[in-house]
Amino acid sequence: MNISEPPVIIRVQHKTGIVALNRAKALNSINLEMVNIIQQALDEWAADDAISQVLIYSTSERAFCAGGDIRELRDAVIAGNPEFGDHYFTEEFNLVNCLGTYPKPVIALINGIVMGGGMGVSMHNSHRIITENALAAMPETAIGYVPDVGFTYFAHQITTPAIAKFLGITGWRMSPADMLWTGVASHFIKSADIEAFTNTLLENSLEQALDTFSTQPEESSTLESFASSIEETFGQETGELIDAALAAHPDAAFRAKIEKPLRQAAPSAVVATSALMNQNREAQSLREGLDNELVMALFMIRQPDFAEGVRAAVVDKDRNPQFGAALPEENYLELIKN
Repeated sequence: MNISEPPVIIRVQHKTGIVALNRAKALNSINLEMVNIIQQALDEWAADDAISQVLIYSTSERAFCAGGDIRELRDAVIAGNPEFGDHYFTEEFNLVNCLGTYPKPVIALINGIVMGGGMGVSMHNSHRIITENALAAMPETAIGYVPDVGFTYFAHQITTPAIAKFLGITGWRMSPADMLWTGVASHFIKSADIEAFTNTLLENSLEQALDTFSTQPEESSTLESFASSIEETFGQETGELIDAALAAHPDAAFRAKIEKPLRQAAPSAVVATSALMNQNREAQSLREGLDNELVMALFMIRQPDFAEGVRAAVVDKDRNPQFGAALPEENYLELIKN
């Protein structure tokens, strides 16, 4: 991105409002400026009868959006200004709710990494179109935080409670086949067809573009092959019971794949995520789910584990966070309910 270019490029072509994520050096990590730019455009287009649909894509071939700007959040917290995080999450979650309830089709075209906040501007959209280069995850527990941007609600709308909890706790990196199997993605096209797909979408219609270019990935879903093992272990109600079920599971290959991300996660984040997942399993709307996540988000960023997790991941990059102990799971549940 040239220094004079905005982090989000907004334009209209024919009847399509276009949002181009353009902060490539930061893998399109979403900051407050980007949230505000996108929100303003969506508000204008919702009221404009000349706009029939919205397309969100990335100008970077590497990433759709790698998440929120967690370094900026950590800096604010350390500087004694956690209220910046309060404002950021409130505005970001409002944007997510807008996308999830938008009165017109919203198409996310995902060709690369999509994590955290990137899931927030894609997974609630009416159409979530991926290529073979897509890779999705909610890796927040590794930085002492919890899955947010509506994931703990959305996951329960597309898959089972056990798989939802598994994805949220482990930060499992979903392949294109995993994304389609779970419902995180709605359609698949080949990256070589992106330009032709986009031209058809803009010049003709979404339906024609999908009919012409939609296909299936060559590989099968690893997540699907582990489904029964995930149900047996992550179908437990609490993090403690999940640990016990995993330790007793007879499939050594499954245990080996899952134990590593669990060891790397903050114990507090694992327990808090389990509690949040349990609560949002019963949420009646995306807005309710986001409100529950907001309570937890504002609590978690004020805990030492968040600053330590972000330090180890993106500041010092030593990948060796020194996390503290978790509170009992009922404490996190009470926090949400009250």
